[in-house]
Amino acid sequence: MILVLNCGSQSVKWKIFKRNLEPVLSGKREYFKKEKVKKILEEELKKIKNYHFEINFVAHRVVHGGKYFQPTIINSQVIREIEKFSEVAPLHNPFEILGIKVSQKIFQKAKQIAVFDTEFFKNLPEVSKIYPLPKKIKEKYLLRRFGFHGLSHKYLTYKASEILKKPLKKINLITLHLGGGASITAIKNGQPIETSMGFTPLAGLLMTTRSGDIDPGLVLFLVKKIGLEKTEKILNFESGLKAISGYADFRKILVGQEEKSKLALEIFVWQIKKYLGAYYEILNGKVDGIVFSGAIGAGLPKTRKLILKNLTFLKKTKILAIKTNEAYQIAKEIKENFDI
Repeated sequence: MILVLNCGSQSVKWKIFKRNLEPVLSGKREYFKKEKVKKILEEELKKIKNYHFEINFVAHRVVHGGKYFQPTIINSQVIREIEKFSEVAPLHNPFEILGIKVSQKIFQKAKQIAVFDTEFFKNLPEVSKIYPLPKKIKEKYLLRRFGFHGLSHKYLTYKASEILKKPLKKINLITLHLGGGASITAIKNGQPIETSMGFTPLAGLLMTTRSGDIDPGLVLFLVKKIGLEKTEKILNFESGLKAISGYADFRKILVGQEEKSKLALEIFVWQIKKYLGAYYEILNGKVDGIVFSGAIGAGLPKTRKLILKNLTFLKKTKILAIKTNEAYQIAKEIKENFDI
């Protein structure tokens, strides 16, 4: 069986699949105190082991794998690469590394495999992937647009192809993953050609606590004024919708009557509309479907209505709300890449 483990900054989610990808059991545990994360992970994984399933593979969702893209058997070198990119994915990689190390101790006979969120975007076109920075610097530090939420965007692409009954290699989509993190991707002939997140998951849309795209000069200004550590904390944990409305919970923003809540919602919707317009154009107006997903995108019809309002160019485009399934996509990657 395959155990899919997704260790985030606020919770651990897991799901067990049979070899035929049929789900067997799942669970979730939230962290209320960061210092107890390791203890919670140990308790949860021991609980899973006590079910006495024969776990052959433990598949770890890893947000940023640096030079690694394809699903990869984990060794010390892979862990070092994931650790190296923890500083650019601070909400994700450190927790995923901890999950890997705890899992290695508890499921010693299972193959531990990292499945990367960046894999779907590995072959972005040069025009989309390259940053206008000196070549030596880019090569030394592996600077490029990586893109994130790849497992979600990939699942949505396949699922939309099934729903719209259009071959994967001929389908054009704009997929929106709108949750605590938010990203948008343009899909041409089943492959991503542009995406909103970049070298880090901080780029693109404003999110619940992340700033999204802001003037890089502003970042340099803050570093000079308040230091690197405080700037990093502000951009990742104290910005975005929370900074404008005071809430990190989008549901509270949606029903809030205060001007600051209304403004936060307007900015969020405004930014998404800009991306939709741009991506519609780079797809030459040939879009088979707009796919909403994530807790905000698929779960809140009011948000979709606000985003689509007055977008007349989308009148003849199919609008889909699909609940994403990253765990299934991870299990599928294991089945397709390893002998099971």
